[in-house]
Amino acid sequence: MLPTRLFVPGLTIVSSLLVSAESIDGITALATRLFKGHGDEFEFTLTANNERPSRWNPPKNDNYTVSSKNGKIHIEGTTLSALARGLRHYSVDSLQLDEFLFAESHATIPDKLPLPTQSLSRTSVVPWRYNLNTVTFSYSFVWYQWEDWEKLLDWAALRGTNIQLAWVGFEKVFLDSFRDLGMTDEEIIPFFSGPAFQAWNRFGNTQGSWGGVGNLSSAWIDSQFELQKKIVARMVELGITPVLPAFPGFVPPAFSRVQPDANTTKAPRWTGLPDANTRDTFLSPLDTSYARLQQAFISKQIEAFGNVTNIYTLDQFNEMPPTSNEPSYLSQVSTYTYKALTAANPAAVWLLQGWLFLNSGLWTEERVTAYLGGPEGHNSMLVLDLYSESRPQWQRTKGYFGRPWIWCQLHDFGGNMGMYGQISDITVQSMDALRTSPSLSGFGMTPEGYEGNEVVYQMLFDQAWTTTPIDTSGYFYGYVVRRYAGVSQTNSLFQAWDILRQNVYDNKDRQVPCVGVGIYQNAPSLSGLVNRTGNWPPPTKVYYDPATLKKAHSLLIQAASEIPQLWDIPTFQLDVVDVTRQVMSNAFNTMYTDYVQTFNSQLSHQKRQLSNRGELQRRDDFATKGKQLLDFLTDLDGVLATNQHFRLDSWLDAAQYWAKQTGANDLIAFNARSQITTWIWESEALNDYAVKEWSGLTRSYYRGRWSIFVDGLNKALASRKLDEAAIHNQIRTFEKSWQYRGFQSEEASTATAAIKDVLPGMMEKWQSVFK
Repeated sequence: MLPTRLFVPGLTIVSSLLVSAESIDGITALATRLFKGHGDEFEFTLTANNERPSRWNPPKNDNYTVSSKNGKIHIEGTTLSALARGLRHYSVDSLQLDEFLFAESHATIPDKLPLPTQSLSRTSVVPWRYNLNTVTFSYSFVWYQWEDWEKLLDWAALRGTNIQLAWVGFEKVFLDSFRDLGMTDEEIIPFFSGPAFQAWNRFGNTQGSWGGVGNLSSAWIDSQFELQKKIVARMVELGITPVLPAFPGFVPPAFSRVQPDANTTKAPRWTGLPDANTRDTFLSPLDTSYARLQQAFISKQIEAFGNVTNIYTLDQFNEMPPTSNEPSYLSQVSTYTYKALTAANPAAVWLLQGWLFLNSGLWTEERVTAYLGGPEGHNSMLVLDLYSESRPQWQRTKGYFGRPWIWCQLHDFGGNMGMYGQISDITVQSMDALRTSPSLSGFGMTPEGYEGNEVVYQMLFDQAWTTTPIDTSGYFYGYVVRRYAGVSQTNSLFQAWDILRQNVYDNKDRQVPCVGVGIYQNAPSLSGLVNRTGNWPPPTKVYYDPATLKKAHSLLIQAASEIPQLWDIPTFQLDVVDVTRQVMSNAFNTMYTDYVQTFNSQLSHQKRQLSNRGELQRRDDFATKGKQLLDFLTDLDGVLATNQHFRLDSWLDAAQYWAKQTGANDLIAFNARSQITTWIWESEALNDYAVKEWSGLTRSYYRGRWSIFVDGLNKALASRKLDEAAIHNQIRTFEKSWQYRGFQSEEASTATAAIKDVLPGMMEKWQSVFK
């Protein structure tokens, strides 16, 4: 017999397994937001009573139908998520209206919405449509306000997302739970990492703040928890099951004061960080205090948010080996972890990121089997195959040995912004997996950062509602129609995007498995930057012919000459900036290669000869090439400055909002600058991991480093002596000073010109780049 009540100390919570009267008010409100006040022209009907997903009740494929009824647009579906997906189906079919993440739609909404001319219906091909990576909350969402979350949640709901990580405000739950054990704030809060690094603190990879700018403030902790309440409530309204955090097992160093006999171990050092900021203390799940803390974590969230979910995220060995590799130990750890989770919520499902299994040398078949086999019940765990499009683990683990799992597209590391996609993989491979793995239960988006390439994200969500691999040609055609809705369109637009589809967005080079970065975004060096592959350090290899991107760029500009109204559309403005900066980034790679080859040749030549007039002329020519590199970065910055999405001050302004709210000005300013540049001064392991293509950052930081490099090479030719270590140290000193500039406005983008006004002069000046 299933339990009817969930016991939590001090609380009496009615079980959430049966939801007999779901409200459609949240979907009506979604329609009102999407159609600017026309929500009352829709009628929504739920055709099924839905039990909340649990280990006893896995989800089923859902469906919807859109029709006209009683003079209204009638959408009926089996779930709230299906209703939201049906709403988008009507929107794109009847009005060519779609919502986009980084720019507003330009589609015209009529005074009276048209009734659908035919019935529209779909059935999902997978029960789960999952969204978000644990680290997305740091790389992209750390400074989000409610308005940002509202837009993201609407975007996700309209694409049929029905399960999403809800990880904001974790520190409040942690703080209150350890307070209950008798620990003081002075013992707990210094354990937390700064706002932009909290994801890794929650994993047990990092501990404490760094940079000498103070600890996380209580005001930040409280304000983020209040934001989480709004996020979770909205998710429930939209039919998105929140995945809430469970207690993973990492405790502050002072935990031993209140639990001196607890079974704890030191986690290994992570990614070269100093011991003071890593090597977290791990509490064994076999220890009785682990279950007590798990009970506190779950009950405090039920008290705050209501009994809204049975699914909890819990990752214990993220990029770190366990205390023991013995299968018996691994089985015990997962067994007792899940026992503690179900003691707190008997219906609980453990959501596990399968990222740890990429270390196949450590996680052998025997060890994976032992770890996944610990929890009782087939549906007690749900595994994210986090990097399915490039590094799938589901085949070697035989579909995670029967555990339900989700095929995920990771795509982006660190919020890097290069144009990139693997559309053949996310359409064909995902459907092949569905056909061959009986335990596949969903498709999911798990980018480390949401910063661009939106078409590949929504494509995977749409694949979840299509029984065969999506025809990418037709899909891109429809995407262009909706993206530039509101104006007549020309073949030049479709040709440009088809070039992008076949080249930039269909990478088949397995050596380049993720979004790449430009060489100019890396710390300057004479070697190690060109044609880099793999996912870390970020790839710099361009896997397509750069000339094809130039052609796509030319076609976009041609389309605007044919239809000048395109320049008024926010999505077109953003896309032109995006393609322009990628063309320029590719060109910098070529300029850099020529520059380095010239230096090496001249230095070798000068070491063999005495100074003469020819040598002076060669030095002057080399200095001219260095100046050209720096001028090029200045002009690239000018292109980026024309759009808010590509500006550093957008990031800093968002961070400063929270600084003002919480009074943690120095900490937040330092975090905002260091995460996108050097992370932590004592280690270079994560330098330039989360690079961004932003105006202000390009002009002040990237150009600043390259200026030091160019000056150093000029001096090396003059003295016939190269001291690379000295140049590197100067760059490091500059990097550190840049982190401490606070919110000063010297990097603010001052350009007021539009991209259409900047481009002609840019293309004339750099003709070889664009032709």
